[in-house]
Amino acid sequence: MTSSISAGELFDQMKDKLGLRWLAGRAGSSRTIDTTGKVKRRPSLAGYLNAIYPNKVQILGTEELDWLDGLDSRQRWETIERMVADRPLALVISKNQPCPEDLRAAAEESGTPLWTSPRRGHELLNFLSYHLARTLAPRVTLHGVFMEIYSIGVLITGEAGSGKSELALELLTRGHRLVADDAPEFTQIAPDVLDGTCPELLQDLLEVRGLGVLNVREMFGDTSVKKNKYLRLIVHLTRPMTEPTHHGYERLTGDSGSRHVLDLDVPLITLPVMPGRNLAVLTEAATRLHILRTKGIDPAAMFIARHSNLLERSTP
Repeated sequence: MTSSISAGELFDQMKDKLGLRWLAGRAGSSRTIDTTGKVKRRPSLAGYLNAIYPNKVQILGTEELDWLDGLDSRQRWETIERMVADRPLALVISKNQPCPEDLRAAAEESGTPLWTSPRRGHELLNFLSYHLARTLAPRVTLHGVFMEIYSIGVLITGEAGSGKSELALELLTRGHRLVADDAPEFTQIAPDVLDGTCPELLQDLLEVRGLGVLNVREMFGDTSVKKNKYLRLIVHLTRPMTEPTHHGYERLTGDSGSRHVLDLDVPLITLPVMPGRNLAVLTEAATRLHILRTKGIDPAAMFIARHSNLLERSTP
């Protein structure tokens, strides 16, 4: 999924936090930057004024404006022309410093958004870099129910009719929280972090066959829903085969594996759906088991080690 943001959208999203004011170049509000463009252009989404390797959002602090003032008239105009010719998403002047008239004129003529902010340059850099990186991060929509169980994000997947929504409803009654039903969106905000959120259309809603759409917040209270959560585990519900496929070793370790999501391999535990099995208890146990494994505690490995030691002691 390709993400993008326009200059107008970025201004609207950050104007209150950064105190942005639009000085010139409103015609360029439709300029966009997306994940494809980010790869083709230079890696910096936001940074201090760089005329050689231009950033997508150029920040002009005190030093950058002083540098421009130190150029002779010809070099100054050539530099400003080069700045607007690179079609940055926006130019931002820090600390509400007076805007040079030649820069304002060039921005207005070329349709380059020119903003000013009372924030210092490093604050603009931090806020804009984080916001752009998160907005343009790789993202994907997966089918399933995303929940917070024992403080970690667990995605429940399975075929249609496997009981995902009923399991989620049972987990809600046991005090766990819903993040998103049916189509949670996952964004890779760091090399090892997938952040899961709920589309606005599906906020607080859970669809259960026979009952229809339920408003979880209204039924269970505000503490029953969660805005976002990092994905740490996938629990996959499957219908068992007629013939058992598990080998002896899998009886000890369980049906564990991983699923590749964006650039990460997410741990996966498969639970067979059969009459009489309490899937809510099994899902809670799977989550606790995953937490233990992340701490380096593996019950199956401990049992195998004990068994090996017993065989060694009993061997003459």
